Amino acid sequence: MMNKPIFKSFTFFFLLFMAVQTFAQNKANIHFEVSFSEPQAHYADVKMTIDNIKREEIIVKMPVWTPGSYLVREFAKNVESFDVSSNNAPVTFEKVRKNAWKINTKGKNSVTVSYRVYSFEISVRTNFVDANHAFLSPAGTFLFVDGSLAEPSTVTIIPFKTWSKVSTGLSPVEGKTFTYYAQNFDWLFDSPIEVGNQDVFGFNASGVKYEVAMVGTANYDKEKLKTDMAKIVEEETAVFGENPNKYYLFIVHNYERGGGGLEHQNSTVLGASRDAYQNPSSYKNFLSLVAHEHFHLWNVKRLRPIALGPFDYDNENYTTDLWIAEGFTAYYDNLIVERAKYYSPDDLLSILESDINAIYNSQGNKVQPLSQASFDAWIKYYRPNENSGNTTVSYYNKGSLIAAILDLAIINHSKGVQSLDDAMKYAYNEFYKKKGRGYTDAEMKAVFEKFVGENLDQFYADYINGTAQLDFNKYLNYAGLKLVDRTPVLAQPYLGVVMGSDNKISNVSRGSAAWNDGLNVNDEVLAVNGERVTDVLNYISKTKVGDELDFMINRDGLIKHIKVTVKAAPNKKWEIQPMDHPNQQQKAVLEKWLSL
Repeated sequence: MMNKPIFKSFTFFFLLFMAVQTFAQNKANIHFEVSFSEPQAHYADVKMTIDNIKREEIIVKMPVWTPGSYLVREFAKNVESFDVSSNNAPVTFEKVRKNAWKINTKGKNSVTVSYRVYSFEISVRTNFVDANHAFLSPAGTFLFVDGSLAEPSTVTIIPFKTWSKVSTGLSPVEGKTFTYYAQNFDWLFDSPIEVGNQDVFGFNASGVKYEVAMVGTANYDKEKLKTDMAKIVEEETAVFGENPNKYYLFIVHNYERGGGGLEHQNSTVLGASRDAYQNPSSYKNFLSLVAHEHFHLWNVKRLRPIALGPFDYDNENYTTDLWIAEGFTAYYDNLIVERAKYYSPDDLLSILESDINAIYNSQGNKVQPLSQASFDAWIKYYRPNENSGNTTVSYYNKGSLIAAILDLAIINHSKGVQSLDDAMKYAYNEFYKKKGRGYTDAEMKAVFEKFVGENLDQFYADYINGTAQLDFNKYLNYAGLKLVDRTPVLAQPYLGVVMGSDNKISNVSRGSAAWNDGLNVNDEVLAVNGERVTDVLNYISKTKVGDELDFMINRDGLIKHIKVTVKAAPNKKWEIQPMDHPNQQQKAVLEKWLSL
């Protein structure tokens, strides 16, 4: 039982701490006010007041990208009606680059920057405002003073007259309605804001208060979500041994067809399909999405490549390690759902099998190394074209397979005592907690070597920095499993194209019959061998390997005939199956891996 003197002392210091926090929040020199005069026209109205100016000129900027989504999105393109004033008098300014404005502050202690942001792009990373609600992605909403990213700020939200709620991970300012505090701009830009009439409910898990803001009508079961999401949180917290927040927010946007997510320091934004919650398969996919974005709470937001923070908001932030940041998270999202008993072990193996087939049969996997896929995310992953399948590999899918390989290798090396969990927890403690920074390529490689118990130079040369085919069978064997080729014995006819609904070719696979003989993307197939064809792929399925076909196509308004010789389908079908007589160590590895 706590004695009274200690309790009084604790109370005094707690109140003192809260007073200091409140004072600090009220002391911020940068204040934002966001209102919505025309939500039906998709606008957010923003005022930025900058106090205690000590310079003769300042530059204010808007980020060109948002952390977690590796693409320069040019958020400033949505800014209009830019204006600056001081004491209700106009202040001169000029735009000096695509996302920056220089303001003449000579003789002025305070200025107010006013602007509007057009907000009509549905995604987890961009602003969207309509008559029903407003979603604010801070990097696309708020300006920062150049050179002052470390400055605190406050944000006041003025909801539209029919709206009543604000949901955000920012700290509320005591005594001020819908006013929030950000200790610096990294926190501000990492704290999305939902405004409207969202359904808000909560649960406690791992000693943390969690809230869920459901936006839009959907057929979800609130009580079931509380239980199931709490299990996901607890399983993930167990990996790292601690949950670094006191509060965490899920913002879920429900659409006719929705998906995707974007992670933040103490929140995440998810896209979901409104009718999917009652479908068992779709619901498990939603839980996997919850697990993925929440796992980023550790992996990427804290345990991160050294290039990903502090951020440069004007330019790309390059790293070769997105295969760890995203790929490992893609591995763990399904593994966590399996540990929570929503996926069966067979479900997990089936998902893994799908990833193996996707990578083994990928043309781009033979061209682009995994590390380069990470580095080039800025120009390739988020900007795919009709040839991307031939030239790129997914750092999500292949990174997930690398995580599985390392997991199996660690479990096997430790004879079932350790797993990839131990390596991730060690790295989290070593780089985030002890060193207070991100990791380099070499440092993370050294962590994997420590737990695998062997030098990984060749492994990296082959699988990370090279394009060698993964020897997945070697690692499955550790768990008494094997990869079996179940490709049909009879060669299947294959043209090597993807067809659009307009009977136009939308993709041509490298090395295929179409590729070799000259069919092109955007060719409209009019006839084959003189016969009008509206389902090209069905027609090809009835031909034989070696048949020569006469394609009549419309290419840019001109009719052409192209001879194509049908080839055999190159893709194989791989299945994971148990070995006939696994030994005791293989059984132990399997039990550790799948939590049997």
